[in-house]
Amino acid sequence: VMPSKMVTLFHNKNGSQNAPASFQTGDKVKTGQKISLFADDPTYVISSVTGTISSISPHTGDFGKTYSAITVDIDENEILDDQFKKQIQTPDLAAAAEFLSFAPGNPPLSVLSEPDTEIHTIVIMGADSDLLIGTNQSIVKSRLDAVKKGIGILRDMTGIDKIILITAGESMQGFGHIGAQVKNIDTGYPAALPQMIMKNVLGEVVPAGKTCTDLGVCFLTAEAAASIGNAFGDGQIPVQKILTLITKDGNQRLIETVIGTPIRDILDTYGISINAEDRIIFGGPMAGSAVYSLDHPVLPDTDGIVVIDRSDAAYASDYPCINCGDCVRVCPAQIQVHMLVRFLEAGHYEEAADNYDLFACIECGLCSFVCVSKIPIFQYIRLAKYELERAKASEAMETTETTEVTEATDA
Repeated sequence: VMPSKMVTLFHNKNGSQNAPASFQTGDKVKTGQKISLFADDPTYVISSVTGTISSISPHTGDFGKTYSAITVDIDENEILDDQFKKQIQTPDLAAAAEFLSFAPGNPPLSVLSEPDTEIHTIVIMGADSDLLIGTNQSIVKSRLDAVKKGIGILRDMTGIDKIILITAGESMQGFGHIGAQVKNIDTGYPAALPQMIMKNVLGEVVPAGKTCTDLGVCFLTAEAAASIGNAFGDGQIPVQKILTLITKDGNQRLIETVIGTPIRDILDTYGISINAEDRIIFGGPMAGSAVYSLDHPVLPDTDGIVVIDRSDAAYASDYPCINCGDCVRVCPAQIQVHMLVRFLEAGHYEEAADNYDLFACIECGLCSFVCVSKIPIFQYIRLAKYELERAKASEAMETTETTEVTEATDA
């Protein structure tokens, strides 16, 4: 699927808006060119097309995430940028993080290159974490050479020897000498979530409030590994994204499009009409997030798009919990969900965290799926975590400001 007229790139800005602007409306960009909006901003996007920047506007995503939406009008003649090829002759982790973090699959190179983070294991996901999605399983089968090359480059750049390739429902044979241990997991959901792999494959339970990274394990998708392999093999940053498209009739198809392609172009290509109250989900049906504009672009980590007819869409209600216990029985983290949700509904987030293991939740969405009362438990949990993290960040900022004022007064 090719975008018809334009692409939109979400730039997660971290720099000062007072710094000189590096790119402005009207600037020309090449395919594969690195775009960072401000001179002091370490974050960037990679232009997936050749064209002219037609707008730079603010965009607010889920849970307070803010971006600069950079729209590029596509030119007829494509010109490939050669900055990556010129600056990186041999694989280097810090240099790779400067160019490949926006590649298909969102390689977490900033995590691997962070000096204060001690990573001892890399897990490459050849299985997909949500239901109905087959993106990374397909990449392992169809682009194994690129994945293999990416594994070798990751080992050379990081010095990490323990690299594990996760497959789901696959024979252990056929991978040859891929340069990584191959571990097979169950195809049942949610076996492919990182916390479940930590427990069932690596034998480590991720404590509540901690991440896999905290325990020294970095997860990346098979597509991310293939992107690294292709980048150093071709000398060009990949811009083509593979994803699973699930249509209203339940049909699944793998498609390839450039990063930044608006949803409407994909739907138009396959003749999919959208009516009032239909839903478009980015991700899978269990843990994905709804988007509300046909202009929303494909992102580097978009592994699936689900289109749901309004007659099939799940709905939420304000009907009270009937204490059936289905959510407790299905929870892989063994949380007392029926008690947790009572505190979340009332907005008592700290009590939920302290008394009912809010941060032990691995966000699989099974509780919402089985809820007889149709309570949006999964969304309550995500909101509670967001609000607590926001309050924690606000308190830390206030403490820092108080300390600075005290030090200035003492001086």
